[in-house]
Amino acid sequence: MTATAPPPVTTRGSTAAPHVRRPRKAARRRELGACTVLMTPFFVLLVAVFLIPVGTAVWLSFFSADQPGLGFGPERTVFSGLRSYAAVLSDPTFLSGLGVVALYCAVYIPVMVLASLALALLLDSGVVRLRAWAQLALFLPHAVPGIIAAIIWLYLYTPGLSPVIEVLGKADITVDFLGVHTVLPSIMNIALWSNLGYNMVIFYAALQAVPRETIEAAVVDGAGPVRTALRVKTPLVRPAIVMVGMFTLIWSLQLFTEPMLLGQSTPMINSRFSPSMYIYDAAFTRNNYSLAAAASVVLLVCTIAVSYGVTRWTSRLNSAQEDAR
Repeated sequence: MTATAPPPVTTRGSTAAPHVRRPRKAARRRELGACTVLMTPFFVLLVAVFLIPVGTAVWLSFFSADQPGLGFGPERTVFSGLRSYAAVLSDPTFLSGLGVVALYCAVYIPVMVLASLALALLLDSGVVRLRAWAQLALFLPHAVPGIIAAIIWLYLYTPGLSPVIEVLGKADITVDFLGVHTVLPSIMNIALWSNLGYNMVIFYAALQAVPRETIEAAVVDGAGPVRTALRVKTPLVRPAIVMVGMFTLIWSLQLFTEPMLLGQSTPMINSRFSPSMYIYDAAFTRNNYSLAAAASVVLLVCTIAVSYGVTRWTSRLNSAQEDAR
C-alpha cells in the first residue's frame, strides 16, 4: 500500500507565489519589448514625416519677412500673428480653389467608388472570363506614375496633336477637352484612369473574404446575380467601401499634379486652381513662405475635419443598422 503525500500548502508568507508570478512578469516584459520594437519605426516616421513638418508649418505661419526703411533696409523676420491666416481666408482665389476641390470631390468620389465596386462585383460573379488578365489590365494604369499619366492625357486632350480629337473632327464632332466646362471632367478622367484598378483590387479582395455559404444561401432563397451583389455582397464589404472613400477623399483634397500639368495648355487652369497649387504658387513664385504655411495649415485642418466627419457619420450609420437588426 502506497501512501500519497498531501499537496504542499502555501501560506501568505510562503515563497511559492513569487515563483508563479515571475514567469508571468517575464512574459509581459517580452510582450512589451516586442510591441516597443514593432511600434518604434511607426512613431519615428510619424514624428519625422508628419509632426515635424506640421510643427514647422505652424511656426512659419506666425512669422513673416519685413523690410524696414521703405524696402531698402535688410530683411528681417517679425512676428505677424494671425495675419497670414486672415490673408488666406480672405483671398478669393484660395476660396475659389476650395470650391473647385469641393465640386471635384462631390462628383469624383461617388463615381470612383461605384465604378470600382461594380467592376469588383463583376469579376467576383464569374461573368468575366480570363479574370486574372482582366485584373491585370485594369490595375496596369495605376503602375504608371501620375506625372506620366497626366502627360499622356495632355497629349490626347491637345488639339492638333490628339488622334482622338482628329477622329471626332472627321465625324463632325467638336470637343474641347480643356474648355471652361470640360476641364474639370478631364481632370477627373485622368484620376479615374489611374486609380480605378487599384480600388477595384481592394474591393475584389474584400469580396473574396465573403463566406461562400452566405452567397449560396442567397441563391437557394431565389436571389438573382444582381440582387445577390446589391443585397448580400455589398453590405458585407462596407468597411472596404468606407476605407476606399476615405482614401479617395484625402487624395482629392490634395489635387495638384493633373491641373498643374494641364495648366500649361489651357488658360482655364490658373496658378491657383486648387489649394495645393495656391500653396505652391505662394511658396515658389511669390516667395511668401508665411502665406504658404498658413494655407497649408488651413488645408490640413479642412482635411482632418472632413475625414473626422465622415468617420463619425459612418460609425453612426453602422450603429443604427446594428440596432435595427
